[in-house]
Amino acid sequence: MSGCPFARNNYLFNFNRLSLEDEKDDKSQEGINKASKGGLVYGDYLQLNKILNAQELQSEKKGNKIHDEHLFIVTHQAYELWFKQILWEMDSVRVIFQNGHVRDERNMLKVITRMNRISMILKLLVEQFSILETMTALDFFDFRYYLSPASGFQSLQFRLLENKIGVPQSLRVPYNRRHYRDNFKGQDYELLLQSEQEPTLLQLVEAWLERTPGLDAKGFDFWGQFEVNVLKGLEEEFALLQAKPESEEKDDLLSEFQKQKDVLLSLFDEKRHEHLLSKGERRLSYKALKGALMIYFYREEPRFQIPFQLLTSLMDIDVLMTKWRYNHVCMVHRMIGSKAGTGGSSGYHYLRSTVSDRYKVFVDLFNLSTFLVPRHWIPKMNPTIHKFLYTAEYCDSSYFSSDDSD
Repeated sequence: MSGCPFARNNYLFNFNRLSLEDEKDDKSQEGINKASKGGLVYGDYLQLNKILNAQELQSEKKGNKIHDEHLFIVTHQAYELWFKQILWEMDSVRVIFQNGHVRDERNMLKVITRMNRISMILKLLVEQFSILETMTALDFFDFRYYLSPASGFQSLQFRLLENKIGVPQSLRVPYNRRHYRDNFKGQDYELLLQSEQEPTLLQLVEAWLERTPGLDAKGFDFWGQFEVNVLKGLEEEFALLQAKPESEEKDDLLSEFQKQKDVLLSLFDEKRHEHLLSKGERRLSYKALKGALMIYFYREEPRFQIPFQLLTSLMDIDVLMTKWRYNHVCMVHRMIGSKAGTGGSSGYHYLRSTVSDRYKVFVDLFNLSTFLVPRHWIPKMNPTIHKFLYTAEYCDSSYFSSDDSD
């Protein structure tokens, strides 16, 4: 048999049923056009008239319209809109922490959701550089002259974001040997000053970590038990190494053991921690660091799963902010080489100096992995301690508060 196997009558489909002429059974057309009766419409709700007419090409104003300037403007406007959303989410999270509502697990889920939303936005912003990079350096050069003295450094919202997260003022890289705030005036200057005086996300998380149940010496005393277990574990490891026959391998193992021992014992040296804190090499208080490490070790316990997710989301934000800075540096280097920035900075060289741990706010959380130990060194929890951990925070009256956390 030859020909199309679907040519028989029993395979034929009645395409007339799809005809627009047969509208009686067309469920897709049963809606009502409510907009025809007046009221709020899409364009008015989003104020698209303002947004879509906010692209004013400087090159066109100077009589030399450059096509790619439109892309440059739209991309940066999109960045600023997303910065606004990040600040909106960040402020709401800070309010939950400030009002003490974070003790309520229901609000912790809200915090996690909003922090993850910030991460998703930052991922989008990191990728957005690829759109700008469809423009060549020569394309940018065609209209770059018209932008001076405007500069990305003048982004008020990005500077506010840095302050509200908790970038230490003492660790900021000076901008042309001046304080970053000196590049802003009037209301913008006042907003930046105010943001520096408000509790940062870092400070609020620090206070929350200090309340981690199980740190109190009168309760579980995690830290005291952990120190005892570490000392015992180190002694046992040293004894095992000493029992090995003399060899070059043994010498190497003993050398590595001593390094690891110094690292672990430094964890219990509060004065050393305070010294590193004063130098800006650590961000969290000693007690907050204890709380973070406890959450890290017991992350599989239901009581600590949500707190661990929060710590992870904070690190995600730090990573993405660093990636954003790095992509920005690479793009600027590609576009202008080693030329000065339009705002007067050293351009690429200045931006490169901001891609470091000094701008990483939650660096202590990354360093927790430095203090990993074998699982059997971690203090065990008995049923009594389990019960204590699951009720410790809930005894606080704020848990029963009916106030809206928003």
